Amino acid sequence: MTARLRFPTGQSRLRRHPEPPDPDTYRNPFQRDRDRIIHSRAFRRLAGKTQVITLPSSEHSRTRLTHTIEVSQIARTVATALGLNVDLVEALALGHDLGHPAFGHTGETALNAEMRRHGLHFDHNLHALRIVEHFEGRYAAFRGLNLTFEVREGLIKHSRDLDPDEPLHRAYCEYLPGQQPLLEAQMIDAADEVAYLTADLEDAVEGRFLDQHEIRRRVPAFADLAYRVRSEYPGCDSRRAMRETQRRLVGLLVRGLIEGIRCTAEDSGANSWQAVRHLPERIVTSAEPTAETMREIRSLLTESYYTAMATRRIANRCADKLRELFRHYMDHPQALPDNRAELLRSEPLPQVVCDYVAGMTDAYLLRRYDQLLGGRRSEELSGTLA
Repeated sequence: MTARLRFPTGQSRLRRHPEPPDPDTYRNPFQRDRDRIIHSRAFRRLAGKTQVITLPSSEHSRTRLTHTIEVSQIARTVATALGLNVDLVEALALGHDLGHPAFGHTGETALNAEMRRHGLHFDHNLHALRIVEHFEGRYAAFRGLNLTFEVREGLIKHSRDLDPDEPLHRAYCEYLPGQQPLLEAQMIDAADEVAYLTADLEDAVEGRFLDQHEIRRRVPAFADLAYRVRSEYPGCDSRRAMRETQRRLVGLLVRGLIEGIRCTAEDSGANSWQAVRHLPERIVTSAEPTAETMREIRSLLTESYYTAMATRRIANRCADKLRELFRHYMDHPQALPDNRAELLRSEPLPQVVCDYVAGMTDAYLLRRYDQLLGGRRSEELSGTLA
């Protein structure tokens, strides 16, 4: 059933700037998009942006890049099982987090708050579109990566709908507001959730924000998997048992997602990719009881791990530095690099500053803060203590 909902590559609206087909005919348009994303500077910078923990205390903590790779693996698995367009799914999965700023969700909240002070808004999905359309500079013939329409649409609609009546979204009317995204795009958000919930459980245990006993108490499916692991490998140490259980949990959630999409797609009555666009709601959902297991994991992580991360002093201090750096550039636009200052001819200052700050890795933002504001802040602190 779901294979009938596959988007055919030959139906692509292709690129804003026409290009000839791959001269060697090795790659279709979505495969070329995938490769353009992988070779982009924004993709490489994901290695320096943390996923949840600000300034990871362990080299094994996830970054945006490792998280993106995990999402891609899960998304390809689901797409293959459902007979969907794997090339389109892979390009979307690899590009879905390009727009995230430094310091995880704490950084995004801080950046959005600064933009709202100027009557604007920051959204990482919309920023990802700005990156691939404007800021990547690998081609002489055009700005950006010149990705296909379907990938650009999926980047901004995979996790939210575009409301044609919302002023923020009017600039994106070409991306079919009011219509559902393709099934390949819809499933990216679900694969993302499977990846980060299971990974965050592992990271939370590694960081001692949670213990396995509490997870078993709150998440029955995890307890059942852990019991099976202990039964099969009675001599296994606690750390390896946790990783084996987490590995099996990923498989459980992926199977539930595949089953849920199959059922919902059949119930929807859609028989083509065009029909998917005109359904009243999205059709990507996990089957019960898998969906309940995900709710239990999310609730547990919110009460413990995510709350602890949001309230840690170091996380708040990093968010403060992001805000202070943003305001410094607003007050001193001459401090912007020349290539960014040139954009002031066509963009308002807050947008130029936002785009620049959002592209920074954690370490680069802290380094720029120290270069521009570190001495001043030290003087202010000394005056306060005097």
